[in-house]
Amino acid sequence: MASHLSIPLPSLFFFFLLLLPIFSLAIPSSPQLDVCIVGSGIAGSSLSHFLRQYSTDASKDESTLRIRMFERHSVVGGRMATVTIGGDTFEAGASILHPKNLHAVNFTELLKLNRKLPSSSDDSMSLGIWDGGKFVLKTVTVDSAIPFVQKIVSWANSLYIFLRYGFSLLKMDSFVETTVDKFLKYYESTEERPIFASVEEMLKWAGLYDLTTRTLEDELLHVGLSPLLIRELVSVITRINYGQSCHISGLAGAVSLAGSGGGLWAVEGGNWQMAAGLINISDVELHLSERISSISKLPEYYELNSTTGNSYICNVTVIASPLDELKIQFTPLISVPERKLQHTYTTFIRGLLNPAYFGLRAVSDLPELVGTIEDPEIPFSSISVLKQHNETDMTYKVFSRKEMSDALLDDIFSSRMETIRIDWGAYPHYKAPEVFAPFILDDRHLYYINAFENAASTMETSAVAAENIARLILARLDEESSSTSSCSDTKLAATDEGELLHSDL
Repeated sequence: MASHLSIPLPSLFFFFLLLLPIFSLAIPSSPQLDVCIVGSGIAGSSLSHFLRQYSTDASKDESTLRIRMFERHSVVGGRMATVTIGGDTFEAGASILHPKNLHAVNFTELLKLNRKLPSSSDDSMSLGIWDGGKFVLKTVTVDSAIPFVQKIVSWANSLYIFLRYGFSLLKMDSFVETTVDKFLKYYESTEERPIFASVEEMLKWAGLYDLTTRTLEDELLHVGLSPLLIRELVSVITRINYGQSCHISGLAGAVSLAGSGGGLWAVEGGNWQMAAGLINISDVELHLSERISSISKLPEYYELNSTTGNSYICNVTVIASPLDELKIQFTPLISVPERKLQHTYTTFIRGLLNPAYFGLRAVSDLPELVGTIEDPEIPFSSISVLKQHNETDMTYKVFSRKEMSDALLDDIFSSRMETIRIDWGAYPHYKAPEVFAPFILDDRHLYYINAFENAASTMETSAVAAENIARLILARLDEESSSTSSCSDTKLAATDEGELLHSDL
């Protein structure tokens, strides 16, 4: 008979009690899911919010979902940022929201933020279109605080613009309204709206894909706009909103035109507060000033390494910032179409414009917004008055495609008390037909929200894409879990191409 060690029963029971805490730590009652998000702008913050919302709606144990977020800068918000000049704070990046941007509206209500609507003086802001030698269009302005007077001036300027461009203005408004109505499909209930595995399918479902295959100029000529309106007013708008000409793709162009309409708003105190608030209420483990340098796909998880020397284990990894300039090393390599970002140089100036540069005698003759037509010889895209302190002291915002030298600024401005320069890798350089990166970057759980930016780049489009990615992540995880137990409640919807799209969670 083999020998064995005899342990008295009470001692064995005591030994087992000692091991209980170890077993309870080593084998949790439910597995934890680690989601890592690279980027804290509106895309990443919206994703964290929707992940929390939909995981709770699906009756999942919220405590098992841990969200880590990595931001290379010292503050959250990404391309939503503010700048302080002359003691006043202004939007330096993404600055305006459309009244039909329903996610942004909901975010502000959820976070109890105040919406800053345009004042009557903003509506009557004078406009000048500069061709490099003269103003081809210049509306009038009246220095009056009386709302009725401002309304009369606004009507007069509208009539002046209509006489120049005619019914093409109405056709342009109709084109924009039709596009916005199609975009509103992304707010339909989740029971009726599929989950999209690619940007192309997401656009086709809403009837927007064809707009990405042709230029804005081609689209506008097709609907009957006059070449004069396209050359002047449309070019001014696309140069201000996207820093590019009317040769951008049609969908981006339509979104740009929508951003010039009425009822535009911003968050009082800065739009970045939406990102900060969403991150806060989503119980995110935030890592500021930590840039992710590499992402490696291992058999059971992803390993993220940062420039601070830290390593993190993630079941799901989401890129929520443009890959173009992130310099992340992927193992194995990922494949995305090559694209370049359009850099917008934003220069804030406290001082006074030089009217002689524009062939005028007095500063009062200058429009509050100077837009420019497409001409490589013109060194700026737009100049706008942000605040008038007095007759000789104003704060301006200048958009340009290149950094503006001190010598050039001294030609355009008669005085400069303060100058702040910001270089934004703001949005893709649009070119029709657009080619899209995939939402899913590998065969597992590596996702890319900013693939949607090649359709259009705004705060709201980022939120819309993030909402879809949140549903996509949870649906695929649920599908994997269900396939293991051979029990799935996930519905599938077939597209014309035969691709399967999840229609709910």
